[in-house]
Amino acid sequence: NVELKVIHTPGHSPGGISLYSPGYVFTGDTLFVEAVGRSDLPGGSWQTMYQSIKEKLFVLPEDTKVMPGHNYGRTPTSTIGYEKNHNPYVH
Repeated sequence: NVELKVIHTPGHSPGGISLYSPGYVFTGDTLFVEAVGRSDLPGGSWQTMYQSIKEKLFVLPEDTKVMPGHNYGRTPTSTIGYEKNHNPYVH
């Protein structure tokens, strides 16, 4: 069995969540490799997305593997440390 912590990460949508287990975070439509989810859809908010990423995801250990809901980057996964230093949307 695996325990997952639900982290409320609104911004793409009001009910956005990420799922965390030590070593991994499944970020859905919030954080991608070198990108972020859209916030221009109904209920979305760029300010809320930015806060979710900076205050809830970027506080996780830097070696936490980011598992996004879509593969839009040059690699399918990343780490929190890499995104903190290379993601142009939340740099």
